[in-house]
Amino acid sequence: MFDPHDGERVSPPPYRRMMGFLMHGRNESAVYFEQQLDLSRTLPWIAERNAATGMRITIFHVILHCLASVLHDRERLNRFTIRRRTYQRRGVFLSFAAKKQMSDEAPLATVKRQFARGETFDAMVRELTGEIDDARSSRPSAIDRELRILLALPGFLLAFLIGLMKRLYGWGLAPRSLVDTDPMYASAFVANLGSLKIDAAYHHLYEHGNCPLFVTIGQVGHAPVAVDGRLVDRPRITLRYTFDERVEDGHYCARSLHLLAQRVEDPSSFIP
Repeated sequence: MFDPHDGERVSPPPYRRMMGFLMHGRNESAVYFEQQLDLSRTLPWIAERNAATGMRITIFHVILHCLASVLHDRERLNRFTIRRRTYQRRGVFLSFAAKKQMSDEAPLATVKRQFARGETFDAMVRELTGEIDDARSSRPSAIDRELRILLALPGFLLAFLIGLMKRLYGWGLAPRSLVDTDPMYASAFVANLGSLKIDAAYHHLYEHGNCPLFVTIGQVGHAPVAVDGRLVDRPRITLRYTFDERVEDGHYCARSLHLLAQRVEDPSSFIP
């Protein structure tokens, strides 16, 4: 059979290849981690950037941009496991969902976007704002149209087709058009729970697709921090991660998270 079109097969160390035989699913392989980030330099930087450019930059934009850059620079995080084999993903793709309106009845709009290496922050914000506005509009997206067709099928037939899609993807025979639009075939799924005024949560991974990382972002809060022997109130935000440990070991992940924290906490040193 063939490799999936969105990944190139790699050969990790023997102990990591063995994990694919010991742990069969993403949730069986899930590792959970919490990270607290200090925003005392980030929030003023965002305010100054908004005043200078007239844009609507948020902490969500900063985290997305920094996460994408870390996945490019620490490329072993941008891998996935299918049928006990490990693949290097071709490109960095992030998926996220946004409420069309802030009401109980409003549906979620899902966006999947490729983040190119070297993409500027301002270009990302402009394009992302347009993509989110388009997803929140009344026009049905490509994903919405596909789901309407699938959900019109009898339940037993839909279940069969989903199972068939999973097998075809593992054999490298899945239709590319379906994989490219599916938000679960991504480097990471990011949920901005702070926009709902709640804190970050630990989220499960999806067995459907190949996404090995789920990131939730909480609302901005404040916490006392010891500075020179005294307590100082600092703005902080919580990120919580769920990660498929078959992809990479803890040491590599820890160094990657440290790099992410550096970039989010001091965007002026990273974003031109």
